[in-house]
Amino acid sequence: MLDRKTLLKNLSIGFIPLFVFILADELFGLTIGLLVAIAVGLLETGYIYWQEKRIDRFILFDTGLIVTLGGVSLLLHNDIFFKLKPALIEAILVILMGLTAFTNKTILIQMTGRYMKGIELSDVHIQQMRQMMRRMFYVILVHTLLIVYSAFYMSTEAWGFISGGLFYIVLGIMMGVEFVRAKLNQRKMARLLEGQEWFDIVTPEGKIIGKAPRMAVHGNPELLHPVVHVHIINSRGELYLQKRAESKDLYPGYWDTAVGGHVQSGESIEHALHREAEEELGISMAKFQPLFRYVMRNEYESELVHGFLLKDDGPFFINKQEISEGKFWKLEEIESQLGKKVFTPNFEQEYEILKRYVFKVSSPPMK
Repeated sequence: MLDRKTLLKNLSIGFIPLFVFILADELFGLTIGLLVAIAVGLLETGYIYWQEKRIDRFILFDTGLIVTLGGVSLLLHNDIFFKLKPALIEAILVILMGLTAFTNKTILIQMTGRYMKGIELSDVHIQQMRQMMRRMFYVILVHTLLIVYSAFYMSTEAWGFISGGLFYIVLGIMMGVEFVRAKLNQRKMARLLEGQEWFDIVTPEGKIIGKAPRMAVHGNPELLHPVVHVHIINSRGELYLQKRAESKDLYPGYWDTAVGGHVQSGESIEHALHREAEEELGISMAKFQPLFRYVMRNEYESELVHGFLLKDDGPFFINKQEISEGKFWKLEEIESQLGKKVFTPNFEQEYEILKRYVFKVSSPPMK
């Protein structure tokens, strides 16, 4: 909600000189109204510069339009030029909203970003803001046309309410709608996340920098998360592999590493290793030998793989919910099936490492 509230605030803050003018003009006349509005605009500009060491161009632009159109109104003794001023402001705003909402340009988001120092907007946030701007685009466009109509065909009091008070009412309604929308989205997301596994987000060195649910890390290669793999070799030098169950979302029916699983958020690598080994193959009290650690990336996800070796002849008790079958493979059998969509890409990549460091078989370097 921070970005939405900030955006709505930024869209209204520059109109303060206009609202001051409307009040002063009603009480003291056009000339006094102009002077008061200009003074407020300059004071607001000075305050923002004192607080943030920058010049707010939007406020200066708004104040400049008051001077220009107000001056024309005084010279011609016709206030229609001044009455059209808020419509011109909003017309510019509508154009910026349209460019931001309906094109690949993020002009208005970049402008509002200066009020959100230290906050990085993700692609999701930007998309949400664009969706909000699409809704706001039509509302502000209608309000702009209503200002023009009131300037020509309605009383000064009606024009003052439409161009001033009504604008704040519209903003208030929009903020309320966006607040309710955000709350509903939060509840929807909470229902989606209920029961979800959470994984730590790590650097390639293993440093934890955050956490995310399974649904977020799967499908986003930017979120590197840790996993454990166990390679099992028997006394005959054969490699045990598991066949993934047909119910698996990814690579169902493919042969894969003997044991593989995610490290839960807050869980140690060692605990995850023993948990996964027992859950998948019923292995407990085993001595695992650390093998390697590397980053595996593909279009679907990125994993920091912690590989281990176990020398064991079995038997193993496979988890039928995770694995359809398991067996030991001779290296010759594996070699004959590589690249034929029998094994998962992850296993084929890791098998090249095993050949060099476990089986001492030379092979071309991994790409």
